[in-house]
Amino acid sequence: MSLDLDRPRTFVVETYGCQMNAHDTERISGLLLQAGYTQALEGSDPDLVVFNTCAVRENADNKLYGNLSFLAPRKKSDPGFQIAVGGCMAQKDQDSIIKRAPYVDVVFGTHNIGSLPELLERARIEEESQVEIKESLEHFPSTLPARRHSAFSGWVSVSVGCNNTCTFCIVPALRGIEKDRPADDILKEVRALVDQGVLEITLLGQNVNAYGVEVGDRGAFAKLLRECGKIDGLERVRFMSPHPRDFTDDVIEAMAQTPNVMPHLHMPLQSGSDRILQAMRRSYRRDRYLGIIEKVRTAMPHSTITTDIIVGFPGESDEDFAETISLVEEAKFLAAYTFQYSKRPGTPAASMPDQISDAVMKVRYEALHKLQQEISGIVNQQVVGTTQEILVADVEASRDRMTGRLKDFRLAHFAVDPANPPRPGDAITTVITEASPNFVIASNLPIDIRKTRGGDATQARAHEAGPTPIMVGMPTLAALKARQ
Repeated sequence: MSLDLDRPRTFVVETYGCQMNAHDTERISGLLLQAGYTQALEGSDPDLVVFNTCAVRENADNKLYGNLSFLAPRKKSDPGFQIAVGGCMAQKDQDSIIKRAPYVDVVFGTHNIGSLPELLERARIEEESQVEIKESLEHFPSTLPARRHSAFSGWVSVSVGCNNTCTFCIVPALRGIEKDRPADDILKEVRALVDQGVLEITLLGQNVNAYGVEVGDRGAFAKLLRECGKIDGLERVRFMSPHPRDFTDDVIEAMAQTPNVMPHLHMPLQSGSDRILQAMRRSYRRDRYLGIIEKVRTAMPHSTITTDIIVGFPGESDEDFAETISLVEEAKFLAAYTFQYSKRPGTPAASMPDQISDAVMKVRYEALHKLQQEISGIVNQQVVGTTQEILVADVEASRDRMTGRLKDFRLAHFAVDPANPPRPGDAITTVITEASPNFVIASNLPIDIRKTRGGDATQARAHEAGPTPIMVGMPTLAALKARQ
């Protein structure tokens, strides 16, 4: 479908939440470009703002409706301006979004991303809000066109949905049961991305290592990792997020034996207390979790582990929290993404007794954060003095310093010669000279700059975009607000 308009309409997609949402945003952008829209340039007012929402945290609701309220005057003064809301919050709230913000043009769910261009056109012609929520998947997201955020690093979905029943999580109700892609389709997409210059891919799933559940093959994910290892030109393979329940020894073996699978594991813990894990309906206990970490570090001594932790789950006692603290001390995570429990309507945990007060949650969160910062600083100190390869990131940088990731996922800032900087997507070799809890630093110039196909692809995209940057992601609304 193409737009019957005098000029291409411009758009921007505002993304909340996880990597799955960010990947969906790439599909939304690809669909809109295919439908005749163009990406809005910095300093301009887009004709369309799409919110790709998350429902995991309560503040996501507040953020969305606050931003919708900000856009209401623009909508009133310019009826041609359109607003669309998609993602998990749209799947959850459905037409109640229109009741709270009647000026929204389109509400679409997680299962029908491909309908967005048609719904926008229908809303424009009929001058009426369109709400379309499907209860099952129309198209696997990776079959839709995409506009990738990065020219050298890409996300590839191996599955959508989740078969777990964690009592705090609303995602399975909004994304549906797990549905796996055929391995041939996944590998075909990976090879196509590599042909375009992509050096690094991240395999995505709500429970990525349960891949193969539909066909009863518990070894499917390990096999997929090994197949990725056979793809020429693919330098880095990552995956997230696995579930400890489904984490098998063959995945550890595949990680250790496949050179392009990176020595980093992000494995959500959620709590170090067996009692709270049971209440969360997490089907593992702390000994099982720590056992996996021990096996990973035995197979890959220089690997790093990151995790997710929830503080203040209903009924969490001081003793339960102390169990989490002790596990964090023992596990020595590179980083822990820590969240204060957020009550989500419709989840079993929302109606559990003994809800923890905000004040107690705040104290526990701060104590855990302080401990993890200390541990992260010690873990990062371990690579000071070592020579490391850094994949240069496509983020803004100063003239004499740039940013990237080590193979083990550490964030690194490194010095560059302004007269000869690497390109995003290139790889540099350098010596780590300093460490902090959140990153490491290479203060001396790189030993080597390796130009890559990823750097070539980034350079080509920069020429394609022209001298004016394209609006992307969260800075967009901030920029609009600043101009008003």
